[in-house]
Amino acid sequence: MNIEDTRITLVEKQQYHTFAYGGQVPGPLFYVDEGDELTVNVNNMTALPHTIHWHGMLQRGTWRNDGVPGVTQTAIEPGDSFTYKFTAEPSGTFWYHCHVNVNEHVTLRGMFGPFIVRPKKPTALEKSVTKDFILMLSDWESEYAEKPGFGGVPGGVYNYFTINGKSYPETQPLRVNKGDVVRLRFIGAGDLVHSIHLHGHVMKIAFKDGFPLANPISGDTVSISPGERYDVIFTADNPGRWMIHDHVDTHTMNGNRPMGGIMSVLEYNEIKNNDTWYDWKDRKFQPDFYYEESLKKGPGIYTNEVFKGQAIQ
Repeated sequence: MNIEDTRITLVEKQQYHTFAYGGQVPGPLFYVDEGDELTVNVNNMTALPHTIHWHGMLQRGTWRNDGVPGVTQTAIEPGDSFTYKFTAEPSGTFWYHCHVNVNEHVTLRGMFGPFIVRPKKPTALEKSVTKDFILMLSDWESEYAEKPGFGGVPGGVYNYFTINGKSYPETQPLRVNKGDVVRLRFIGAGDLVHSIHLHGHVMKIAFKDGFPLANPISGDTVSISPGERYDVIFTADNPGRWMIHDHVDTHTMNGNRPMGGIMSVLEYNEIKNNDTWYDWKDRKFQPDFYYEESLKKGPGIYTNEVFKGQAIQ
């Protein structure tokens, strides 16, 4: 996997210089089985040093693969390569990210991607799931969009907020059928807390940081802190179009404009999208925006053209 200087578009004309895994933000989906042995060859094609930390992996007997410069390895210098080898354990929703200058490289340069480990013994609740979506939440400072090597320090102002690297209305609807059992995997990839509220439904907060909760909590809002993962599961039993959004209201803006940021819509396929005033009436739907199509295929490494940026030479 290459780390590349890549320019992505968050929304409209707001672009950002990123250090992208595989040239995309988020990076490729790693979907593996619990106990799989992974070998990942990483090539640093940028002008700054990087690593990959496999967040949540226990690294039993493989601590030198934890991806922390000065602790488990030297950083991967520009033009150099490094090979990570480890066993995928435990199971659950995880992610990977750079551990060099995390304040900038992760928060502002898009150096993150989803890492899902399929359990050997799934719970009865997760066995019932028919639709599975990944939502990585992150924050951006437009002041440093074209200043790689800077930003992400105390006192900075975050003014763009994204799901999977895009701000509303450049995000995509989550499309379901009545009767679906839906799993939303929230990953806190940024630097702020995001309080996600789903209209019209009751969610079961069923997993924390990949681990099943003995007693899932019912609610309509869940807060995800930096680095945290929460998996929520609900039954699609209320056909309509329903907002899902960050209830930290300043996170639903694009710069100084409202109706943006961390927002999406739960769309039922049974409901026609022909209202002239609907924001997404004439927008082209892009499947797999939440890796929902990739997750259907079973374990593999999945790139995604939706997240590809423009290479910076």
